[in-house]
Amino acid sequence: MPKLDRYLSAEFARAVVAALVVLGMVSLGGLFADLIGEMARGKLPPALLLSQLGLRLLGYLPMILPLALLLGLLLAVGRLYRDSEMYVLAAVGVGPARVLRPLAGVVLPVLLVIAGCSLWLGPWANRLARGMVIEANKNLLVAGLEPGRFTPLSNGGVAYAGEMSNDGTKLARVFLFRERGDRIDVATARSGELYRDHGARVLALLDGFRVEGPAAGPDLDYRLMRYRRNEMELPTADDTRQLNDPELLPTPALLGNPAPAAQAELHWRIAPPLLALALALLAVPLARSGPRQSRYGAMLLAFLVYLVSLFLLVLGTQWLAEGRIPAAAGLWWLLLPLLALAAWLYARDGRLARPKGAK
Repeated sequence: MPKLDRYLSAEFARAVVAALVVLGMVSLGGLFADLIGEMARGKLPPALLLSQLGLRLLGYLPMILPLALLLGLLLAVGRLYRDSEMYVLAAVGVGPARVLRPLAGVVLPVLLVIAGCSLWLGPWANRLARGMVIEANKNLLVAGLEPGRFTPLSNGGVAYAGEMSNDGTKLARVFLFRERGDRIDVATARSGELYRDHGARVLALLDGFRVEGPAAGPDLDYRLMRYRRNEMELPTADDTRQLNDPELLPTPALLGNPAPAAQAELHWRIAPPLLALALALLAVPLARSGPRQSRYGAMLLAFLVYLVSLFLLVLGTQWLAEGRIPAAAGLWWLLLPLLALAAWLYARDGRLARPKGAK
């Protein structure tokens, strides 16, 4: 590889990696906040926080990597223009066609990673993450109460158990708070039993009191009862998405599935590498700038192009799932024109405009 190719490839790779690190940290922060919210609502067992964080990040990589590729190339090429290196290269005959080789040395591996994550690794990670949550919800020790701490329930209630047996079925000093509309329900018991009945988690409270009344206001309509045994079903975690959901199926299983939702998911997985290729080609002409021109205007324009493209991809996927557009059209109506525009702009980059009146 010539020294020029090695130099340009190194510049492109460093900028892309830096952009990926920044975007990855931002994405990790957003995912962490979402997972903490799910834990607070009782939808995610706390023991699965780190594993869910890593697996869900793999599912977001097909959307993060194209943006990292676009921003990294913009920064790298923009620096070359700012330091007048691109003008020197153009003066010695190094044009867009010559820069394409070192550019491809960076872009092609990233495209392979995006395709692998979108078509195989991402669905596998989502399927594994969902399976872990479903299995954890079947385990009373993980998905149910923990001794000595207040556990939020998915319906907004709170449960507490002072003691718990090793198998998680025997409880002592139980407290349960539930809110139904404008009324509250508080139950206490000396002991309790936790078991499953046809897939539902049932809490049987033994020898306790129950108070029901208004949540607020001057109303004094309270009812107090003492019971020997009181059974109630605990709300289950949000595991309504089963493993046969098209988003969780492997890509080969979607190829022969004529359902609109399956075809929409298939085209959604095909789109990221093609989108990344178009954005990579657009980065070079968008990064062109004069010596005194601002370097951040192109970044704002590129980010707008990415947002609009992503919005149209999401909208097109929804139309496919709803059957508004045929499956054969897929997302090609967006990807092919975008690729053609990017290739045309890249091919015209650096050409001198013909003077007016010249023949």
